[in-house]
Amino acid sequence: MTITVKDVARKANVATSTVSRVINDHPSISQATKKKVQKVMDELGYVPNISARNLGKRTTSAVGIILPPLNSKERLANPFFLEIIEAINGEARKHNLTTALAIAKGIDTLFENVKAMHTEKQVGGFIITYSVIDDPIIDYLRQQNIPFVLIGQPYDALSNTVYVDNDNQLLGQEATDYLIKNGHQNILFITNTTTENIFYERYFGYQKAMMMAQLDAHQSLTLNVPDDYVKLEEKIQSAHATAIIALDDIFALRIIQLVELYGYKVPDDISIISFNNSIFSTLTHPYLTTLDIETEKLGQKAMYKLSSLIKGDNTDGMRFVIPHKLIERETVIAKKHTSK
Repeated sequence: MTITVKDVARKANVATSTVSRVINDHPSISQATKKKVQKVMDELGYVPNISARNLGKRTTSAVGIILPPLNSKERLANPFFLEIIEAINGEARKHNLTTALAIAKGIDTLFENVKAMHTEKQVGGFIITYSVIDDPIIDYLRQQNIPFVLIGQPYDALSNTVYVDNDNQLLGQEATDYLIKNGHQNILFITNTTTENIFYERYFGYQKAMMMAQLDAHQSLTLNVPDDYVKLEEKIQSAHATAIIALDDIFALRIIQLVELYGYKVPDDISIISFNNSIFSTLTHPYLTTLDIETEKLGQKAMYKLSSLIKGDNTDGMRFVIPHKLIERETVIAKKHTSK
C-alpha cells in the first residue's frame, strides 16, 4: 500500500496543503505543526517524492559528487571513493537530498560533465573528492559562484574555500616518527602521484620528522608505470633502506609485491606503513600497518557543510580537520641493530 500526502493529512488532522508546506519546510508553518506532521510521516513510513517536490519549487535537491579522473585500474579500485560516496549518501538523506556522480577518465570530459550538471540544474552544489593543482573544475565553480565543498586542502584561496581534510602533514610526520621509534633510520617515501595535495602534505611531514630526528630525508620516489618499478630496487640498495612509507594502502600492496619480487621480506627486511586503513589493509598477509583517516567522517562533514551552503547559512568556518589514528598491524617491526 502506497502512503500518500492525504493519508498523512488525515492522521495528523491537518490540510494536505499543510503537509506539503511541512515537506517543503515553509516558514509559515509553526515548529509544533512541523514536528506533529513529521511524527505522523515517520509512523506511516511516508517518504516525500523529492523529484516532484523539486519540480514544484523549480529547484533541485540533489548534489553532485565529483570523483577524480579514473584513468588507472588502481584508482578505479580504490575503496576510498566508494567509502566517501556511501558516507555522503547517508548524510544527504538526513537533509532530504539526493546525490549524482560526475565521473570520467579524463579531466576535460569530467569538466564538461560538471558544467552540464550545473547548467541543466541537475544539482544545487558539489563535493569534490580530490585536490590537484590548476583544477579547471574548481576555477569554474568559483567563477559561477556555485556552492561546493572540497575534500582535501586547496592549493590556493584557502581562506575562501570550504574544505574538509585530515592534517596530512601530521599524518606523514606520525608515520615517520613511528618508524623511527622502531629503530629505522633509512626510510623512503614512495608515491604514485605528484599532482595531488595529499602527496605534498604527507611528504612534508616525512621530511619534518626526519630533520627533527637529525636523519637524512630522501627524495621521494614516484612509481607510476611498470617501467618505474626497477627504480625501487635501486633506491632500496643505494639508501640502505629498512622502511618505506607508501602514499596509500592499495599502493602499499603493490610495493610489498615488488620488494618481495626483489628478494626482500616484509617486515623482516623492509617495514612498510601506509595511509587510509581501507578494506585492502587486511585482505592479505602481512596485514598493513596504516593510519586510519576516518573516511566516513570526511564524507559526512563535507555533506553537512554543503547542505548549509546551499541553504545560505553562514558557515562557522572554512577548514574542518578530521582526526586520525594509527592502526598497528604486521608490516612494521623493530629494526635489529647488529654490531660489526
